Amino acid sequence: MAKTAKVTEEKAQEALREASTTGGQNQPPQDDASPSDSKKQVSAQQVEFPEVAPDQVGGAKAADSPGKLDIILDMNVPITVAIGRTEMPVRQLLQLGPGSVLKLDKSIDAPADLFLKDSLFAEGDVVVVDERFAVRIKQIIGGGDGAQEQKSKRSQEHNYL
Repeated sequence: MAKTAKVTEEKAQEALREASTTGGQNQPPQDDASPSDSKKQVSAQQVEFPEVAPDQVGGAKAADSPGKLDIILDMNVPITVAIGRTEMPVRQLLQLGPGSVLKLDKSIDAPADLFLKDSLFAEGDVVVVDERFAVRIKQIIGGGDGAQEQKSKRSQEHNYL
């Protein structure tokens, strides 16, 4: 980075020397700038923006352009299923090995929590399908005030993520 700053400073000084030898032709006006001053003068202009009708704000609606959301709708998103949690001292963690059992804080009757990134969005029961774990959704946690309150309560209780 120091080398870049040095090169930039050298170019600025060279441009100032060139301006002083050519009499300042084709150069922006220098307001009391001395040749040792390496700052570049910037001119600003006022810009006018055209008026936009309220119905144009936000772009086209999904119903008006059905194909434009397909790229988003076809994206895969990672879902995390949390069946419980536990805490232990590092000393005990280092003693774990094959056959060790970790007791989690949830009972077997409690639903698993489903997360999209850090957001709790559903609860479900862990089941087995074709010899693989799966989750049967019991409840989708929506976007209303009650749902936000439930999300906050569950996140504070478990601090999964």
